[in-house]
Amino acid sequence: MQVVAVSTDLVRLGFLQALLRDAGIEPLVLDAHISAVEGGIGAFPRRLAVRTQDAAAARAVLRDAGEDTV
Repeated sequence: MQVVAVSTDLVRLGFLQALLRDAGIEPLVLDAHISAVEGGIGAFPRRLAVRTQDAAAARAVLRDAGEDTV
C-alpha cells in the first residue's frame, strides 16, 4: 500500500475516494479510528492509500483533478 493523500477534511477525503473509485482504483482510509477517538479536533489526519501497483495511476487521477498528492 502507498499513501497518496493526507487530510483531516472528511468531505475532501470522500471526494478523493470517489475520484479514485471512478477511475477503477480502490482506496483505503487509514487512521480513521484514531481520528474518531480524538474527537474530530484534527490532531490526527487520515491517510488515503491505494495498492502499490495503482499508486502512479492514483496520483495522476488526483493531479488531474487539481488535488495535491503525497
